[in-house]
Amino acid sequence: MTKEENLEVQEKERHDHEEQEEGRTQKEEEEALTEEEEEEEYELEEEREEQEKAEVDKDEGDEQEEEREEEEEEEEEAPPAEQEPEPPSITEFQSPVQEPRRRAMVHPSAQAPLPKDYAFTFFDPNDPACLEILMDPRTTIPELFAIVRQWVPQVQHKIDIIGKEILKRGCHVNDRDGLTDMTLLHYSCKAGAHGVGDPAAALRLSAQLISLGADVSLRSRWTNMNALHYAAYFDVPELIRVLLKAAKPRVLNSTCSDFHHGTALHIAACNLCLGSVKCLLEHGANPAVRNDKGQVPAEVVPDPMDMSLDKAEAAMAAKELKQLLLDAVPLSCNLPRATLLNYDNIPGNLMLVSLGLKLGDRVVLDDNKTGSLRFCGTTEFASGQWVGVELDEPEGKNDGSVGGVRYFICPPKLGIFAPVSKISKAVDQLPSSVTSTPRTPRIDLASRFAGKTKKEKEKKEKERAQKKKSSAANLDPEGTNVEVGDQVLVAGQKNGIVRFFGKTDFAPGYWFGIELDQPTGKHDGSVFGVRYFSCLPKYGVFAPPSRVQRIGGPKDGSQNNSMVKKVHQVTMSQPKRNFNTMRSPKDLTSENSLSRLLFCCWFPWMLRAEMQS
Repeated sequence: MTKEENLEVQEKERHDHEEQEEGRTQKEEEEALTEEEEEEEYELEEEREEQEKAEVDKDEGDEQEEEREEEEEEEEEAPPAEQEPEPPSITEFQSPVQEPRRRAMVHPSAQAPLPKDYAFTFFDPNDPACLEILMDPRTTIPELFAIVRQWVPQVQHKIDIIGKEILKRGCHVNDRDGLTDMTLLHYSCKAGAHGVGDPAAALRLSAQLISLGADVSLRSRWTNMNALHYAAYFDVPELIRVLLKAAKPRVLNSTCSDFHHGTALHIAACNLCLGSVKCLLEHGANPAVRNDKGQVPAEVVPDPMDMSLDKAEAAMAAKELKQLLLDAVPLSCNLPRATLLNYDNIPGNLMLVSLGLKLGDRVVLDDNKTGSLRFCGTTEFASGQWVGVELDEPEGKNDGSVGGVRYFICPPKLGIFAPVSKISKAVDQLPSSVTSTPRTPRIDLASRFAGKTKKEKEKKEKERAQKKKSSAANLDPEGTNVEVGDQVLVAGQKNGIVRFFGKTDFAPGYWFGIELDQPTGKHDGSVFGVRYFSCLPKYGVFAPPSRVQRIGGPKDGSQNNSMVKKVHQVTMSQPKRNFNTMRSPKDLTSENSLSRLLFCCWFPWMLRAEMQS
């Protein structure tokens, strides 16, 4: 026998024993009771049984009526067999609202829930099965954060619905996702990206979060970006306006270490986010702040020359963006406030027009030093507005950089900084051509063969100074004094030698063809099957004259003796032009010495012939 059978036998024996005891007690009681008591008990039992029967009948009647009503309701609510059930809508799924916590927390990471036998690997709130999971109260906050992390349009377009579900489950407005350390406001700014996200949905969620007290200045510990940085990175000017309205003033120019400690303006500029740049400038973003590389926002804009031809629209946007940022940089002027109100915030082009100057103009510093204007604006080494000048002679103090921050580029000892009040515009004077012939030598041989006089020394010193100025004047960024064979600096970064100048087939205007010193170019001197010059592969590059700066003459030094250089303009259909060179002071001096020698030989013979006659 099994244990279960033994238990059943024991249970049956116990039950029989109890029944025997109850029968014995009843017999004893019946014997003790009198006949009158038996009649009373009999009447009471009959009344009790009648009451119980009446209650049972009543309960059965109520149950039958309820069953009948339920059947009638089911028949009325039952849909016809031909119609299919409609998919559940968002309003049919309502998760209970829980009270939010008082302190923010970091939620652990989790995986996004998906329905069973689901055909896709991402969550789609438009699918009824996924929508049921989304509205299910058993879906946790970490799982909802995992859904938000999926960078697909199906999820990002429903960011406002998913965000509301997270808040309904008691999530604090500043809670963070344990995997990315991002808050709901960070995800909302990211979801405003055009294409993948929906700016309207992101704007609705961001406004709700800010109304609940979301902190705009909070940063993700992984990227060190706050909500304004995310909105600038993904080019969502609508969110930037809402964030700046609720943020403190210091958030506008806050920096991010992942972008070389640049501001939101730097982030938008390097990503060609024209809308974000305009919005930030409208709200007072500082375009003169420099990152840890010493770059202002205009200098982090990608170079259009480095873009391929299939990115013409991006190149046009980069050009417009850079000009916009350069015009927004405040330049200094020495005008009084009564003449020009609020002169610190005037755009650069208007400031230069008011001064009658522009970058690259010739200026005089302290009435004794001449040079070219290369920089005007605020600096890191001192407060106020400063100008940077590239001098003609090595009488400066730097090469355009101070304290590790570069403001412009020039050779060493040619750069100098000064207040704007110490400069004035200079009038360029071209060196006068030397066309006079040597004077007739004097008869006095002693004075002729004597040492050089003081006037001759001063004249040679002036000629030497003019020669230095002419060589320094060739170091201009406009490309006017650059010729084929000269050493140049392209875009302020790449060194090379000019191999071509003229018109091309791939773009209008005049272009320089340059052979770089390093293999950082794009071709070997030919573009689209047309060869303009020859060099090794990846050593050739084309640049407009505005991007080329002369840093030296030809390496062989064969043309250094000419005072006025020849200008070569070589095109595919235009031959070279030859110009006559003018004689230099050195050539004139050598001709003068030869004439003196001939006179020394000819004068005694002439004197002797005259005496004989």
